[in-house]
Amino acid sequence: MTDLLCNKIDVSLNRPRLRVLVAEDYQAMRERIVFVLSKECDVIGAVCDGRALVEAARSLQPDVVVIDVSMPIMGGIEAANQLRELGLTSRIVFLTVHEDSDCIRACLAAGGLGYVVKSRLAGDLLTAIDNAMAGRPYISPCLAPRYPVPEAAGH
Repeated sequence: MTDLLCNKIDVSLNRPRLRVLVAEDYQAMRERIVFVLSKECDVIGAVCDGRALVEAARSLQPDVVVIDVSMPIMGGIEAANQLRELGLTSRIVFLTVHEDSDCIRACLAAGGLGYVVKSRLAGDLLTAIDNAMAGRPYISPCLAPRYPVPEAAGH
């Protein structure tokens, strides 16, 4: 039993940790996101608005950006569009309270591969990031009745 446990630990230690940049305007939520992500990822920055996100992403070149939709100065969708215009290849996962299909479509059109509702942060965010890194879309399953989850997401 100990050997299996050691092998399991060794495998996880050898897995490269993703470099993640977080954009969330509410400090307590930003801290919670960082806490959840830090178990499996290296959080290389946490900013509070879309403009700061674009600046930080340009210099830090993260593997993944986790973006809140509604932020001051520049919203998440506009920031995601700017990241794409700059040619950054970071995978984008949106984390939001918005559950309407128009917002989901706008986020996916802005290059988002993940769409996670904040109430499902602990259960869905790391799965969404894993899917995004594999090039597969992921939408929190609780939204399936209102927005069909893409087949490629494996749900």
